Amino acid sequence: MINEPGFVPNNVGWIEVICGGMFSGKTEELIRRAKRAHIAGQNVVIVKPAIDNRYSDTDVVSHDESALPGITVDTADQIILLTSAAKVVCIDEAQFFDNRIVEVANSLANDGKRIIVAGLDMDFEGKPFEPMPSLLAIAEYVTKLHAICVESGMIANFSQRVVENTDTILVGEKDSYEPRARHCFRPPADIKRGKPLRDLNHTGHSNIKKTED
Repeated sequence: MINEPGFVPNNVGWIEVICGGMFSGKTEELIRRAKRAHIAGQNVVIVKPAIDNRYSDTDVVSHDESALPGITVDTADQIILLTSAAKVVCIDEAQFFDNRIVEVANSLANDGKRIIVAGLDMDFEGKPFEPMPSLLAIAEYVTKLHAICVESGMIANFSQRVVENTDTILVGEKDSYEPRARHCFRPPADIKRGKPLRDLNHTGHSNIKKTED
């Protein structure tokens, strides 16, 4: 369910959290909201932790390769210094910050800014992934997104690690994780079980019918 605010006076700030597992579209949704705010003439700043350099050192990029220019930071406190002129502050991959990000988000919202935060709410063991639970608790608006389980085809709420690594933080993509439903989730690690996607554009491989304009 997408949950974001409607009309709010310009001098009022708040926090929106977009959460879910890997490949659920969190960054894509953050980019969508950032673009809408930009179209509305608002000053938007997008930041991400420096540790997340999977697709770009600076740009914020979703798994489907949607992208917007961003700023990388090493600490949550740097966000305050870099967003003084912004009306909308977008923070991607918030789970990679320490708990200081909670105070930073609160402070910015109290200053009248719209704060949009995206991140994983559970780690590879299926446990709450701080600081996201704390951000969820103080947010006015929460959106929980889901991927599709590669094994069962059902709604996926968990991020299955498919490499042998016990570090809580492991920055990875399809080579390291798969989206899984509850009954297909086998922590701490499992073998890859996903199947190659069928080509929807290839005749005979899709049930989608073309319609006349």
